[in-house]
Amino acid sequence: MTLDHRDDQGGPPAALVVTDISKTYGPARVLRDVSLRIGKGHVHSLVGGNGSGKSTLVKILAGLVRADPGGTVAIDGQERPASSLTPTIAKASGVHFVHQDPGVFLDMTVIENLSLGRGFETGRAGRIRWRQARARSEEVLARFDIHVDPDLPLGALRPAERTMVAIARALQDQERADHGILVLDEPTASLSASEVTVLLGALRRYAERGQTTLFISHRLDEVLTASDTVSVLRDGCVVATRPAIGLSPRELAELVVGRELAEAPPTGSVTNREAYLELRGFSVGPLEGIDLVAHKGEIVGLAGLLGSGRSRLLHALFGGGRRAGTVLLEGVPIDARTERAAMDAGFALVPEDRGADAAFGDLSVANNLAAADIGRFWRRGHLSARAERTAAEKAVREFNIVCGSVDMKLSTLSGGNQQKVILARWLRRDPKVLLLDEPSQGVDVGARADIHGLIRGAVASGATALVVSSDLEELALLCDRVLVLAGGRIVGEVHGPDIDTTLLTHLTYGPVEAAL
Repeated sequence: MTLDHRDDQGGPPAALVVTDISKTYGPARVLRDVSLRIGKGHVHSLVGGNGSGKSTLVKILAGLVRADPGGTVAIDGQERPASSLTPTIAKASGVHFVHQDPGVFLDMTVIENLSLGRGFETGRAGRIRWRQARARSEEVLARFDIHVDPDLPLGALRPAERTMVAIARALQDQERADHGILVLDEPTASLSASEVTVLLGALRRYAERGQTTLFISHRLDEVLTASDTVSVLRDGCVVATRPAIGLSPRELAELVVGRELAEAPPTGSVTNREAYLELRGFSVGPLEGIDLVAHKGEIVGLAGLLGSGRSRLLHALFGGGRRAGTVLLEGVPIDARTERAAMDAGFALVPEDRGADAAFGDLSVANNLAAADIGRFWRRGHLSARAERTAAEKAVREFNIVCGSVDMKLSTLSGGNQQKVILARWLRRDPKVLLLDEPSQGVDVGARADIHGLIRGAVASGATALVVSSDLEELALLCDRVLVLAGGRIVGEVHGPDIDTTLLTHLTYGPVEAAL
């Protein structure tokens, strides 16, 4: 059926209209009568907390998940039952997807990556016609404003350029820019601030030519920068659709979580100026001769590009890898060169890759909470499941972890609650030094506020925290002081009220000489 979905307010016709889509898994209703309208040539963002239903809706549009009967999807005026969508139908209808992992091949050239999206031109005996493949790749790159050598391996390009190549590969067979829909699912998650700026600028240019984009991101500042319109999913329902212009990050965050967010306490309020954690001539990986002082009750951020040594520093303090120099805690030299020694000295590490290095997805919430201090639950040579469970239930209440039972597998919790479990695991030990690598990575704004509250509570009780984050806004919101690492040393230091994302961006991405 062909329909003319025009805006009642005189706006552009619709590229995509979703009407009353629902999805039920057993007793759980994941989506509840979701309806969206995306105008042609618009960037329409979809935001929501973990478990809000974003991923399920995207999978339905891709034909990977079958919707419940009753809802419909209209793409460029062609309406069909949502439950009838398959990957083949979605692609034929002009719905193109680029995910957080864009599925590109870094060792292959730009030409090869583009050609894999549609097949190589071949001649006799199936030989690839490289001249034609190159010419076609140059035409595609020019159409999408990607100024790179098509013969280069994709790994030689900047991260934003790789994502743009993935977008061009997905859209290369569109006959017109105003046909079809591009769905971008967390495309900026692994990009630096400068790379994000490049990618968002490209999206706006494509929109000006008529490209319709459904943009999904946890980063609300990016959503407001890139979008014409924003829809908010919460508990499987669309709770708001607003123009991006005039919408503040705080207002959007409160729509996502469904409540007012408490004001973050001002940074830079540390009154105890005695050195608590001190590094002298500390060297590990690319870092050489670092001198660093952190005070009791202080949150110190570590900013820097990938490879700057920021994560290596945290792991070395927790007994990982060779290192040189002196570490003092409360004025006493410590030689914690193993994880056990570091734990005994009062250090706690939440690593960046929680899935591989910290989370035990197949074990229960109670087991995960007990992992760092399992000895306290041994009774006469046996593990006391009752004591472990009682302590876990107390931790769930204390750290505001949302789960039906402490016996549930960790993998069944939302991403934000999994991260709170891992953080709570360490906070129960009353650590002296918290080493936090990307503490709110991949969680929604509500979970991030909760995690920041837990960190502030720990330092208010007398701990010190070193925080690594690629999200400069997070460092500005959370930290009392931020140190910038580059070229193997500390090249910048920003205090309290002076911490802002613009200055941190300049120090992090500018020339080392400019930061000195």
